[in-house]
Amino acid sequence: MSARTLPLLFLNLGGEMLYILDQRLRAQSIPGEKARKDEWTDVDRKRVMNDIISTMFNKRFMEELFKPQDLYSKKALRTVYDRLAHASIMRLNQASMDKLYDLMTMAFKYQVLLCPRPRDILLVTFNHLDAIKDFISDSPGILNQVDETFRQLIETYNCLSDGEFQLIRQTLLIFFQDMHIRVSIFLKDKVQNSNGRFVLPISGPVPWGTEVPGLIRIFNHKGVEVKRTEFTSAGNYVTPQREGSFELYGDRVLKLGTNMYSVTRPVETHMSGSSKNLASQAKENIVPNPLAKEELNFLARLLGGLDLQKPTGGETGFRLNLFTTDEEEEHAAQTRPEELSYKVINIEATQEPGRRAELSRILGELEVMEPRPGSAEKGEDLLALMDGL
Repeated sequence: MSARTLPLLFLNLGGEMLYILDQRLRAQSIPGEKARKDEWTDVDRKRVMNDIISTMFNKRFMEELFKPQDLYSKKALRTVYDRLAHASIMRLNQASMDKLYDLMTMAFKYQVLLCPRPRDILLVTFNHLDAIKDFISDSPGILNQVDETFRQLIETYNCLSDGEFQLIRQTLLIFFQDMHIRVSIFLKDKVQNSNGRFVLPISGPVPWGTEVPGLIRIFNHKGVEVKRTEFTSAGNYVTPQREGSFELYGDRVLKLGTNMYSVTRPVETHMSGSSKNLASQAKENIVPNPLAKEELNFLARLLGGLDLQKPTGGETGFRLNLFTTDEEEEHAAQTRPEELSYKVINIEATQEPGRRAELSRILGELEVMEPRPGSAEKGEDLLALMDGL
């Protein structure tokens, strides 16, 4: 596995999360003069986006993220996104958070599968960051945070070889290999089958620097071309006009990673039969996980720098529903396989060595807390993860 995969995975999934939240916040917002106290306005939307992006690109957080390290479990990474999604006045209950994470992971999985060449994963990441900069274009301080991360990406990844990018791509595909969630947008566009597996095209632009299939060259032992044979390929291939820009500003050419929610349409997720079976097989073991201590240290480092924006004064937080109606959200919560339900690990972390040891002991035991009944309806179901960081 590549030790340089984590920043790309985090930033791309985070970009997809922001696309979804922005679309849903816009769909549910009410003009400011007409909105009741418990309803969303465009001012609330901008505040949520600014708070989450500022938290996501926190300097200490990015410093830890870019250190070479292996990927950790899906549960550990999911914990980070739960924390980020609740870094403002917005509140998501269990079912909506599940749906949000499903949409994020399937969208980025599809983008990784479609990348013409492994290096283009970096262009996908740049597309996400370009869009994130548009979200906070009127907030210079946060914009500077994103630009700093942009520069880190360029410095870290532009010098990597094609072989290293191939290893990064393989690491990402291993991470996504058992995820087969059906998404309505992909199903309607016929790029995903009913079993949740993607349909890969056999036509279109070939990778930059390669030729359109259809010609076989034969060389002798001295390396001199002695014969050419043409054949008809099954697909309709074209040569790309130019390579996408790997600089801070520029035309990325590649469209993977841009916002597919810019056109409003409902997005549903469904567990396929094979995914349900895999979920049952992947049920958390009662036996202590030998990687638990390492995962805890990983989360403590990553989340240690995050400054959670808690509601102030009389604010109770606004609830965001990623489903069309409250009834759909409630039904999803009741029918989702219990083994996939995310539970909250309540731990306290500081930088003191004694506390860090205690932190390791707690995650080793994996003590989980169920959400309080009724908390979602009151907008108080903020994940109690690492309270006090």
